[in-house]
Amino acid sequence: MAGKPKGPWGAQPVADLATRILDPVLKKRTGISVALIQSWEEIVGERIASASRPEKIVWPRRMSEDDPFEPATLIVACEGMAALALQHETGEVIARVNGFLGFSAVGRIRILQKPVALEKPRRPRGPAKLDGRQEAHLKSVTAKIEDDGLRASLERLGAEVIGAKRRSA
Repeated sequence: MAGKPKGPWGAQPVADLATRILDPVLKKRTGISVALIQSWEEIVGERIASASRPEKIVWPRRMSEDDPFEPATLIVACEGMAALALQHETGEVIARVNGFLGFSAVGRIRILQKPVALEKPRRPRGPAKLDGRQEAHLKSVTAKIEDDGLRASLERLGAEVIGAKRRSA
């Protein structure tokens, strides 16, 4: 039952909700399911997956329903030496993708050389610098919290909130 809430309070994991929303869009635009993208490392191995990603599946045009089935082309974005490794292992990757999909959907792979690395994460700015009055107020609000770790975390959070308000003003 995909639509029924799960868990004791009727909550569903966000990943399940996102998959149900994204899967139809991805299939329509690229022919690829979220599951294929999520399982890419299992399919091709860590070495190739770290520098590649499936872009889309291109199905050959059929003029009529009577035309015989022809397998699709999987377009894979690769960077650097991963393209060479993928080209060398094309037959095995096709077999693994087809095994994952459950039928002989892919007949060939086309490699697109382009950057695939995710953006580098932003470096954290660190806690905002508070003036004496703001720091005293924050300490007074968290003073009754007995757990030292929790109190310190909440003070850092409070400093970030106050700093964010000050930056946006």
